[in-house]
Amino acid sequence: MFYVFGFERVGVVMGDLYFVDPDPLPRQEGAERGVRLEVRLVEPGELKGSIYSARPIVVDRPVWRADLLEAVAGPPGSLDRAHHHPAFRGWEPGPRCFVEGLATRPLDWVGARLSDLDVLLEQAGMAAVDVGTGDAEALRQAVPEIMDALGRLLDRVKAGQLARASGDEELTSARIGWL
Repeated sequence: MFYVFGFERVGVVMGDLYFVDPDPLPRQEGAERGVRLEVRLVEPGELKGSIYSARPIVVDRPVWRADLLEAVAGPPGSLDRAHHHPAFRGWEPGPRCFVEGLATRPLDWVGARLSDLDVLLEQAGMAAVDVGTGDAEALRQAVPEIMDALGRLLDRVKAGQLARASGDEELTSARIGWL
């Protein structure tokens, strides 16, 4: 499942994720499942046909990421591996940052971050990025709708409907999901 909320130059994307890191950090071994949410730059493409043609849409560079993950071996809904990445180097995320409140109140925590785009951009080292003049306010107004979708995704992961491995084989490396 994959959601996109697009504004003028900034978008929020989210989807379920099943992940097995072939080279995990200590205490991060084993499969993970959950929801990944990213703030990304977005851009409308040029029409490829008539004025009625579908418009290409580019979901581009990541700005910030929240990984609402948990160990597959643990209890559903624990979010024991929930973390965020405040900055990226190009397409590569910085280190995992585990913070208080993210695992216990993920909707409140993520909603608060999305409500202040200027701070997210500054923390990501992208304060000078040319975003739309109305992006911060449009994103802030859409936070309740985004949190509703995020909550539904988390509920479906907890119920075992999303963020699952395909097949019965033991995986040593996997990334199953849009993001």
